[in-house]
Amino acid sequence: MKIRHLFLTAASILCGSIFISCEDFLDREPESSISPEIYFTDASQLQSWADKFYSAILPSSGKNSYGFYAEDKHTDNQIASDTPNRLTKTLWKVPQDDSNWKFENIYQLNYFLDNVLPKFGENLDGSQNQISGDLQSIRHYIGEIYFLRALDYFNRYQKFGDFPIVEHALTDDMEATTEASKRSPRNEVARFILSDLDKAATLMDGIDFATTRINRDLALLLKSRVALYEGTFLKYFKGTAFVPNGEGWPGKSKEYNANYEYPSGNIDNEINFFLDEAMAASKEVAEKYKGQLTANTGMLQQAADDPENPYYNMFCDEDLSSYPEVLLWRQYTMNKGNDIALAANMGNWGVGITRSFVQNFLMADGTPVYTHGTYADGDGYYMGDQTIADVRTNRDSRLSLFLKEPGQTNIVWDDQPGQSLNLIEPVPNIIVGDMQRAYTTGYALRKGGALNSKYCIQLKGYVALVCYRAVEALLNYMEASYERTGTLDATALGYWQAIRSRAGISTDIDATIAATEMDKEAENDWGAYSGGKLLTDKTLYNIRRERRCEMLAEALRNMDVCRWRAMDQLITSPYVPQGFHLWNTPMEHWYDNSDGTSALVSDGTSNSNVSPSSYSEYLCPFQKTSNQIGYGGFTWNMAHYLYPIPIKQFLLTSPDGTNVEESVIYQNPYWPIKADASAEK
Repeated sequence: MKIRHLFLTAASILCGSIFISCEDFLDREPESSISPEIYFTDASQLQSWADKFYSAILPSSGKNSYGFYAEDKHTDNQIASDTPNRLTKTLWKVPQDDSNWKFENIYQLNYFLDNVLPKFGENLDGSQNQISGDLQSIRHYIGEIYFLRALDYFNRYQKFGDFPIVEHALTDDMEATTEASKRSPRNEVARFILSDLDKAATLMDGIDFATTRINRDLALLLKSRVALYEGTFLKYFKGTAFVPNGEGWPGKSKEYNANYEYPSGNIDNEINFFLDEAMAASKEVAEKYKGQLTANTGMLQQAADDPENPYYNMFCDEDLSSYPEVLLWRQYTMNKGNDIALAANMGNWGVGITRSFVQNFLMADGTPVYTHGTYADGDGYYMGDQTIADVRTNRDSRLSLFLKEPGQTNIVWDDQPGQSLNLIEPVPNIIVGDMQRAYTTGYALRKGGALNSKYCIQLKGYVALVCYRAVEALLNYMEASYERTGTLDATALGYWQAIRSRAGISTDIDATIAATEMDKEAENDWGAYSGGKLLTDKTLYNIRRERRCEMLAEALRNMDVCRWRAMDQLITSPYVPQGFHLWNTPMEHWYDNSDGTSALVSDGTSNSNVSPSSYSEYLCPFQKTSNQIGYGGFTWNMAHYLYPIPIKQFLLTSPDGTNVEESVIYQNPYWPIKADASAEK
């Protein structure tokens, strides 16, 4: 049965006198044209309702997914050819309207719960169940809805912090709608998300669907991610305007938050609450999967009769059901395909991995690169960075496996001949005008790069896309437990050694910590900082490093550096992203013309295609000409840790529809209540 959704016209009529319909208040839930009394009566109908939100809410959704190349761009891990507004002082501005402030999915999920729970049992035990079908399946689909609502809330609150908590579909009453628009303190939103995930885990216990569907273990993994996020955010922003009752917290400006008290008594207790929740949830998942991490041979298959590498294949196989580590993945067909493998076969379509990330990966013996001579020349164990082959030698296999090197075989099985593919990896094309084939930094990833050309047909590739991996639970426990106790317990150490062993690195964690020099790490890693101060705790830093390297290009980097408050130093010390070692190396001559002249132009004019050697021997994508945005480096404003609330929302929630100061909501720290205005700090 197909459901047709219609916007509530009564709300539009009611609100016509203030110029904008109530649908815009919080994106009013469109009711079904079919009565819920008739529709929500069968398990298959519940599944159908959940299915339509998979593509809308789950990560990396959409038909034309590019996989691992756009997810971490605009961080110290990966950069595109453009500088994002958020990494400038003035270009990110308060919008009049903004699709990020949306409640449409939340309200449709609420509509489901409002109509299904009375038939199932408000206490979630199925005691009033009037829905036909397998009871475990019914429970599971309701659990999926709770998970999806939690995830959508998590996506919103990462951007905005304090956020309205809306648990039910709204009525046509304007007063009720305005009341629902009030922003709840961020920790309360996080607690609400955890509550939804607890319900999801309880409801989905007892049945395991295919891992293309949400399951209990995934609910626990997301719970650990959310709790770790909030616990560390509160810790590193304690006392600031970004957390409740911090100095200048804008929530105090509204009566409903004026006397706010933390549920646990104070912010320190609240931090511990979230870290404890993160530890418990992550440990349950980690204990189940720590012995089922996908094996890694450390080698890239180069011929049909070479051994396969399951770890590499986990990111480019078409069916991930045989990989227990993958808790959720998206399946594609040729008719509903993606460009994951095609982007990996090219130069990542203009998104390059940074020099600082390459340097941050450890050597195979567990020591940092800088303990083996200079970055440029090395000492014979570390081979230097004069060529990409040298950079990959004796390194963490996650780097050597996924960093592309000229001359490697990209396509082992050419089942679709005639395509314009890189069967053999070429020298990185850093001067091409076609962004589909551009190598922005000279360094490119092959993560997701299928070895069969049949997966590389534009818009018709069908390698699966990893959404969540169980290894994150091991990383979450390591960090949460260390942040909570200040010690590396036996459980965390065991998890860490399992991850390192799989990566082909020495499991002597103590040796790595002893060899770590924080002033050196500061050159390569935003995560070496919190609150503008260089970390002194080398164990904590190496936990952050492990997370960075294991979750390479899997969309966690921006989330992590924000919750660690790791960009403050950019306010006064801009970050200049660099690529490979171009000048005065053999790689410079990769770009010689047939007559021996160089195709590289670095004279600072509009004809320049690379940065000049006088600036740096390393390729600097934003230093080709002085008029490039980002020429002076990526910088930061404190306000940029959160998104600005769009002006439209202030107008909608003010008594007369015109006075933004009278709105029931408040602006995020250091953002003005004025459209097209930059951050104040």
